[in-house]
Amino acid sequence: MYGMYKVPESGSRIAQEPRRILRQASVYRLLKSYDLITSPAYVVIKAGDEFRDKTTRPNPLWQTDFTYLKVTGWGWFYLSTVLDDFSRYIVGWKLCTTMNADDVSATLDIALAASGCDSIAVLHKHRLLSDNGPCTIAGDLAEYLEENGMDHVRGAPNHPQTQGKIERWHQTRKSRILLENYYLQGDLEVAIAAFVEHYNNHRYHESLGNLTPADVYFGRGTAILAEREKIKKLTIQSRRLNHQRQAA
Repeated sequence: MYGMYKVPESGSRIAQEPRRILRQASVYRLLKSYDLITSPAYVVIKAGDEFRDKTTRPNPLWQTDFTYLKVTGWGWFYLSTVLDDFSRYIVGWKLCTTMNADDVSATLDIALAASGCDSIAVLHKHRLLSDNGPCTIAGDLAEYLEENGMDHVRGAPNHPQTQGKIERWHQTRKSRILLENYYLQGDLEVAIAAFVEHYNNHRYHESLGNLTPADVYFGRGTAILAEREKIKKLTIQSRRLNHQRQAA
């Protein structure tokens, strides 16, 4: 960025001096010092290996992202997903023909209704974690989040690990969905719905202690783990008795 100078008369000493260049950071810092630039309405998470403040219950933090899928003869469709950060539960999803802020808002409407968060009062705002895509930095989405009492958190640029859980969901889903070819949008939606049901309710997740996302999301995890530990102890005792009887 160049400074703005009045063009001096030819031959003057000023005209012979080299043009001064102002760095963008210097201009920003100067404008910021005079309160001429407002702070963004979102928070940017610095790149790191993992969250410092991890979630301890469902719904305080949701992750959202788009991924693309092809329907033969029709073109590309875009899957918008909302994933609960604590349980990895897919709270809502929508197959879209575009990747606009309205598509994100529509998916959040589905998630809010499915979770019941649209009809209850919460002490702390929900947070939405996303990347820095055009649809997630749009003003329309910022207005939607403000109207629904949600904070917006965005990962550091060029660091997809921040949204690692939903990125892993994309990889898991594609490994199954892409085994088939789809010729109608409805067929693709049926396949996605079937896999989401399997992923949420039947697929055990190692990072969740071999529980399903639904077990954790709906609070069944503690009871299931306690029952497993009880069965494990009884099994070990039974095997020891059998071993002692055979050795006798």
